[in-house]
Amino acid sequence: MAMSPELRRRLRQAQRNEITEYHIYTRLARSLPDPANRQILEQIGADELRHYQAWKVHTGEDVAPDGVKVRLYYLISRVLGFTFGVRLMELGEETAQANYEEIARSIPEAARIHDDEHEHEEQLLEMLDEERLRYAGSVVLGLNDALVELTGALAGLTLALQNVQLIALSGMITGVAAAMSMAASEYLSVRAEGSHQQPLRAATYTGIAYILTVALLITPYLLFTNFYLDLAIALTTAVLIIAAFNYYISVAKRVPFRSRFLEMAGVSLGVAALSFGLGYLIRIWLGVAV
Repeated sequence: MAMSPELRRRLRQAQRNEITEYHIYTRLARSLPDPANRQILEQIGADELRHYQAWKVHTGEDVAPDGVKVRLYYLISRVLGFTFGVRLMELGEETAQANYEEIARSIPEAARIHDDEHEHEEQLLEMLDEERLRYAGSVVLGLNDALVELTGALAGLTLALQNVQLIALSGMITGVAAAMSMAASEYLSVRAEGSHQQPLRAATYTGIAYILTVALLITPYLLFTNFYLDLAIALTTAVLIIAAFNYYISVAKRVPFRSRFLEMAGVSLGVAALSFGLGYLIRIWLGVAV
């Protein structure tokens, strides 16, 4: 049967998607020290190569991978974790899905290949075991506490002290002390629970998440002299941190983004608003002038 130019174009695009993902998975697999994770990614890569060969039967030609996409997703996976990288890649396949549906009208085999690929790939991805996701709860603890406590503290200190140097100094002391306290609490909590996590590593993730959040929220007070502007930047930074982290978790762990983001942002900003008002009342009550 003669093949139309449009069908050939779509088949070549499907081929290119498959061979591109084959190179991404196999390159990532070579970079992983854990043999179990490496084997899973190699198996997914082998599936992609087999599907590429299936399309080649129809086109009769080889297609080169998308080198830019291979490098991009490899870099993302190395920086943000291989689970996030491959999940993000799968999320961006709406175009490929539409392409398969169009091909299936002329080649029914396309629907079976796509369904089999999606089902098998999901089963394999669920088996991936990445340390940074196992300790996501510890990171959430550090981020959440830092955002809630420090946004509240900075809001209250901003109105009570109205001096960027004093606000920054107080915020740093509060933040560092709270980070050590939270890390110690996480260590004791994980050790008492007897979970599969390592207490010291969980404490480290919590402490680092807390310290990094503190540093980002304090930075405006070290750069600008207008304390109201500094507070606005700190609160905006807090919302961006919440959005970025919840997007990461929603992609890597396949959980809802919107509800988690709104809840976390609402709590942090709500505490900041209450603390801002409390700082104003305390300033009036004590008659403090700095």
